[in-house]
Amino acid sequence: MKALLLENIHPVAVETLERRGFEVELRTSSLSEDELLQALPGVTLLGIRSNTTITEKVLANAPDLSAIGCFCIGTNQVDLAAAAEKGIAVFNAPYSNTRSVVELVIGEIIALARRLTEKTEKMHAGVWDKSAKGSHEIRGRTLGIVGYGNIGTQLSNVAESLGLRVIFFDTADRLAHGNARRMPSLHALLAEADVVTLHVDGRPGNAGFFGAEEFAAMKPRSMFINAARGMVVDTDALREQILSGHIAGAALDVFPIEPKAQGDEFTSPLRGLDNVILTPHVGGSTQEAQEEIGWFVAGKLAGFVLEGRTELSVNLPAVLAPQLTSGSRLGYLHVNVPGVLADLNARLAEQGVNVTAQYLATRGEQGYVVTDVAESVSSEAAAVVAGSDQTIWLRSYDA
Repeated sequence: MKALLLENIHPVAVETLERRGFEVELRTSSLSEDELLQALPGVTLLGIRSNTTITEKVLANAPDLSAIGCFCIGTNQVDLAAAAEKGIAVFNAPYSNTRSVVELVIGEIIALARRLTEKTEKMHAGVWDKSAKGSHEIRGRTLGIVGYGNIGTQLSNVAESLGLRVIFFDTADRLAHGNARRMPSLHALLAEADVVTLHVDGRPGNAGFFGAEEFAAMKPRSMFINAARGMVVDTDALREQILSGHIAGAALDVFPIEPKAQGDEFTSPLRGLDNVILTPHVGGSTQEAQEEIGWFVAGKLAGFVLEGRTELSVNLPAVLAPQLTSGSRLGYLHVNVPGVLADLNARLAEQGVNVTAQYLATRGEQGYVVTDVAESVSSEAAAVVAGSDQTIWLRSYDA
């Protein structure tokens, strides 16, 4: 079985998959749609980060693909519905790089408040500018967090420990951590925050979420940070607000259009502006986070292909089945209609298959049943079991 890993995924993922018997090809860059169409025949597992887009066309032309691993938090770069329809499982790492993103944001808050980018630039140019003008402590300032999920809540905790007051806004019901205060609206948060940081997801509805109106509603001389998704921010509007002096500084780690490969030219209307930190989508790119992500996602991919385990899949029914240590296992993905489980068990009984354990779950229009059996199931018996009109696929696994 072959695994193709793109975008310079950590070598621990290669080691994890090779130990489980996969042949692994590692590439440093992303691939375009046409390049994916050429590369995916014969590939069982595909590993990507945020810069590779998996479309319905790509999935339709990947006959051997069983699973996709997003070695990052987001999965919006994958057509999840199309993948589910084809029975291709998608996994991600929703928590592994949370701390890395939080630490980057904290560092940027301090750097912007102290205008460190200007200071270091002048020092490299040989200019000694020993002045406190425009330089502030962050203690006692108000941090406004837009999006209070995994990253937002951990940022809230760390920021409070540094003396920041924390307010947050989220469209979902979220429990406030520590002394953080929920704000009734985005504009209420913008009017009060000295620093606004975005941590929203990449769903299509968030495109252009933060634009000219939102920047204008921010406090004069406040600061702005985006470590979420590039497409949620209007960078032209941000440029205007920085040049006017309304926004005192900004830090962005993500952009609407990002270079495809290492060393490619980066273009942005924010280049060259004072007190603006631009980083190349490295919020989660610490050695610790990438190693953890590599191990975690590779393990989920191998567990699915070799044992039929779907726990933490973002698009298929998630069945938490134990590691297969003896006997055999049948993984059965099917259309979610009444009577499928009864029909499956009747077919197993007809073939004399001794069931030792069974686990099941449904998700939308699909159901997934994991059945552990005492002995290997013959190909003839498996064909009978899979003969239902509701079958999407049936696969067998041996301990």
